[in-house]
Amino acid sequence: MSYILSNDNRYYIALEQTYGTAATVTAGNRIPAVQLSIKQQTEKIQRKDKTGSRTFVGNPSGLRSDTTFELKSYMSNWANQAALPAHGPLFQACLGSAAAVSAGGTVAGLPSSSQVAFAAAHGLSPGQAVTSGGEIRFVSAIVDNFTVQLQAPFTTPPATSSSTGPTVVYQPAEVLNSVTIYDYWSPGTAVQRILSGAAVDKLTVKVNGDFHEFDFSGQAQDVLDTASFTSGQSGLTAFPAEPTVAPQNYSIIPGHLGQVWLGSLPNRFFTLTSAQIAFNNNVDLREREFGTLLPSAISPGLREVTLDFSLYQQDNAATQALYQAGRQKSPISVMIQLGQQQGQLFGIYMKSVIPEVPEFSDAETRQQWQFQNCRAQGSVDDELFVAFG
Repeated sequence: MSYILSNDNRYYIALEQTYGTAATVTAGNRIPAVQLSIKQQTEKIQRKDKTGSRTFVGNPSGLRSDTTFELKSYMSNWANQAALPAHGPLFQACLGSAAAVSAGGTVAGLPSSSQVAFAAAHGLSPGQAVTSGGEIRFVSAIVDNFTVQLQAPFTTPPATSSSTGPTVVYQPAEVLNSVTIYDYWSPGTAVQRILSGAAVDKLTVKVNGDFHEFDFSGQAQDVLDTASFTSGQSGLTAFPAEPTVAPQNYSIIPGHLGQVWLGSLPNRFFTLTSAQIAFNNNVDLREREFGTLLPSAISPGLREVTLDFSLYQQDNAATQALYQAGRQKSPISVMIQLGQQQGQLFGIYMKSVIPEVPEFSDAETRQQWQFQNCRAQGSVDDELFVAFG
């Protein structure tokens, strides 16, 4: 008998059709994750009956449990662009919308630096993405059936008759989906786990670390394991066997590769030192109703999308405009591209962010401005878009 190695496990994630009913997974649902933390605690209550002693005599069985999780994952390449990205179910569970898929198109011309005309009807809508030459941009407006306005120009304009790449975009929605997370270990005699009814409450995207990172956390209906599984849990009659394990075809993208565009008239900034985007659904599971032991649904609250970022101060007009926007509470657009090759692109677009007045940091040789807790806003379910390309 030996110890179980902490890196000898595999994660699979799929969307649930019904909350709390475990979804079926295949080898294609596997994601490269760094860490999965699951914590289940029984509700703590206080007995006040007179027992004639100072000894705690225990609580009854059948008390409610609270199940929380945190999943950390590196951004990886989108190897099979004929299928949705492996991280797609997590982003759909967090943001709410189904994937908006675009196969790309043939470029007919560039009416202006920020416009792209296609040879055929593009079928795009505001917030969807366009990729070309290892860059990703978001559609800010529809000019006509063949032409779109981008939120910022490509640094290398696409050539006429060239093709743009496929993209998948997720955006906020009113109703949230749940996912099932499978945690399989080697050897097969080790305890295997299933997290059912997982509601993604918080998403954090970190920029300019060693690698680009996604952090998902939230609450779940229940956690199942091979040591205590009973038929009927999460709609299962038996604990599912792991799909056939195949080598994962993915690569990790270094954290310093990408672009950032900021401002009311977006400019590309090369002075960004760090950034963190936080998406918070303020989820409250329906778990307090009489007659139920497990949560029965996801109840999201007011959505919060915030941005923290730091950059070196420069005396150019674009940098000064960010300070003025913070002072005047004027909205700016933010677009961050992670990666720099087709199939390894991830984009985040917030069309209206209110920057806070930056904190001046002179702890290092060069002065930095630190913009903290800048809130994104929108009209209806449009404060943030994320895209794979």
